Amino acid sequence: MAPDRSRQPEVVIPQNVGIMNAELYGSPAGVRIYSLRAAGYGVVRVSFVFRAGSAWQTVPFCASATANNLSEGSRNMTAVQIAERLDYYGSYFDVSIDRDWSVVTFVCLTRFFDDTMALAKEILLEPAFPEDELRVYCDKSRQNLAINRTKVDFVARELFGRSIYGASHPYGVSSPESAYDTLSRDDVRGFYGKFYTAANCFVVVSGDVDDKKLETLARFVGELPTGAAVADVRFPEPAGVARAEEEFPKAVQSAIRVGRVLFPRGHADFIGMQVVAMALGGYFGSRLVRTLREEHGYTYGAYSAMVNFDRSGYIAMATEVGAQFTDAALEDIMAEVEKLRREEMPAEELALVKNIMAGEVMRIMDGPFGVADVTIENLQNGFDNGYITSFIEQVRGITPQRVRELARRYLAPEDLTTVVVGARR
Repeated sequence: MAPDRSRQPEVVIPQNVGIMNAELYGSPAGVRIYSLRAAGYGVVRVSFVFRAGSAWQTVPFCASATANNLSEGSRNMTAVQIAERLDYYGSYFDVSIDRDWSVVTFVCLTRFFDDTMALAKEILLEPAFPEDELRVYCDKSRQNLAINRTKVDFVARELFGRSIYGASHPYGVSSPESAYDTLSRDDVRGFYGKFYTAANCFVVVSGDVDDKKLETLARFVGELPTGAAVADVRFPEPAGVARAEEEFPKAVQSAIRVGRVLFPRGHADFIGMQVVAMALGGYFGSRLVRTLREEHGYTYGAYSAMVNFDRSGYIAMATEVGAQFTDAALEDIMAEVEKLRREEMPAEELALVKNIMAGEVMRIMDGPFGVADVTIENLQNGFDNGYITSFIEQVRGITPQRVRELARRYLAPEDLTTVVVGARR
């Protein structure tokens, strides 16, 4: 029977998401190897995840320099030879780094898995960190950072981190560009030796995975230096300020950040606060977008989000507006926050927010590599993939009363930090 196209299909939020749990495969070195099998996929992705983010460095920019110079030459190969060999096999190599973690990823055709892993050994087990390549990297990075710091949104992001955590906190620190000039090869080699170890690593392999490939990976990680797990260093307490401003005399726009330190993903209220953040500015029709863009035309867009680290997390609302509208935009942001604290969300709006959040989960888990990304994030936060089912259940179950309760508890005006970077008004 032909579908009735005159009727809109019913919007259904999935009761749960059928995400596979990664299979744990042990290794002689004690490195956890998690596999997500998709037989016949024809491609394999291997991600080596190290607790080697910038929060653990004692020398500015050392963590990112280490991650980004792994492939710039090994004991047996130059950077050019490594790049050419990866191209020859059609393999892909990538690194990403944040405050807590460094992720080194290889993607290859199934038939070139062994060849690509041989290159991975050169990159991960035998990096030479050549002095000339490191100096080129430092020069480029210093220049890029100097350019970024001419942009109000970038400066506001750094200032916000310093303002909510404190300038010396591992999650708030930002360093001068000149620190690249004194970053040495010994600094990088020391960071690599301390953090790129079996004790600080787990592996997620996805795609066309079989037992033979898992055995190959187990032998691979067995060659990592044993090392010691990252010490449970005590971070200082966040030292937030109520307001911070930085003047850019010639700026056309002002960058605004409003938010506060909250908690990491494992906190009981984290998912609920994700709903709050989504309602405020997590999608194009959200409250901040409607007010700042649609009603007043102050900006092209605005957003809010919950951000989590290993040991902390924060909520941030952000936008860039014409400098002359800065004060008015701040008033509107605070008015929307207060409205959420004072009034219950209409059921229709909350249903839309829930649907968008569930849909985003479905989107990011499209294919085994998307599932691998979710798996890595879950493992980093101490969960298995059952967290996704819990996430959907909690989002489905949240009520307008609960949203208001969370907003009242965590978004009191006196607890929020405001950051403005732009021209004097």
